[in-house]
Amino acid sequence: MIRVNTAFDRPDPALVDRLAAYSAATIHEAQGRLGALASAIKPVDPEMSLCGPAFTVRCAPRDNIMLQVAIAHARPGDVIVVSAGDYAEAGSFGDVLANACVAKGLGGLITDTGVRDTRELRALGFPVFSRSVSIKGTVKETVGPMAEPVLIGGELVRPGDVVRADADGVVVVRREDLADVVRKSQERIDAEEAYIASYRAGKSVIEVSGLEAVLKAKGLVIDEG
Repeated sequence: MIRVNTAFDRPDPALVDRLAAYSAATIHEAQGRLGALASAIKPVDPEMSLCGPAFTVRCAPRDNIMLQVAIAHARPGDVIVVSAGDYAEAGSFGDVLANACVAKGLGGLITDTGVRDTRELRALGFPVFSRSVSIKGTVKETVGPMAEPVLIGGELVRPGDVVRADADGVVVVRREDLADVVRKSQERIDAEEAYIASYRAGKSVIEVSGLEAVLKAKGLVIDEG
């Protein structure tokens, strides 16, 4: 017998909404360049974007039975995060399961395996981030863990951690760090806006970034002729 407990703490929805205002790249930089999943995991449509608590599940390669169980038990707003062995040659999710997710009000899906029916997924608008696109079918055989920590894209994702994904990639934020990361993300945006204002005022990128002393110490000499 394999017993699964789907009870876990979810983050404050208001903080999740605030985090969604920032890009995945901004969040990654703001939290010390941490939390970025492997760059191979990308959206099936660059316009897709998601931010929500992770509902984690582990699947055997080319097997989506536990993915279907996860969809059945996830709550509205949850993002299904699937660890399936980083296996590209399988289409474990398509338009039929995506419609099931939409009907439940789920927030999206992130997987380290493949998906298919991408034209239909784009038309439906349900956010899907995957390692690959593959038409190869899957079996429904192996049961396993759900709502437990999983390794995906080189990062550990725990149930209730927040995943933010957009055209550039996916980042995970620890639930207990959420408020701090929201604050640091805004600080980064404020700093970047100040840089841009300085550029427009006529300052060089070297001056704004304080690189003169660094470059001098490294022995860089530029002859402008």
